[in-house]
Amino acid sequence: MATVHREVLIEADPEGIWAAIRDWGEVHHRLAPAFVVDTRVEGDVRVVTFADGTVVHELIVSLDDDLRRIAYSVVGGSMDVAHHHASMQVFAEPGGRSRFVWVTDVQPHGLAEPISAMVDQGIRVIRRTLEAAALAS
Repeated sequence: MATVHREVLIEADPEGIWAAIRDWGEVHHRLAPAFVVDTRVEGDVRVVTFADGTVVHELIVSLDDDLRRIAYSVVGGSMDVAHHHASMQVFAEPGGRSRFVWVTDVQPHGLAEPISAMVDQGIRVIRRTLEAAALAS
């Protein structure tokens, strides 16, 4: 199994960032527009369509307001994974900034490289989107 762990400082308060992450059916609008082109909610599953055409069905495992953490697992779609579990969490940092942590465990190990590339691209879009939203408010 491979682990992809990324952290980034975001120039926005943790409550605003958490509000965007927590709105888990609006990823394509509030968190990663253009990187994610559509999100549909079907019960506890969100169906996420990426700009490259990849579609994943993600089971929401945990949504914790106190920890500002969401955990999800890919349970279907066009990615052929044996195991996928990811979490996103927001921590307060001095000066009104936030630390955004995204951890993904995936199997088979060979998916580590493509998942890393997606996470790297996604985190750049997320940071840019959240900082722009903070400036606008």
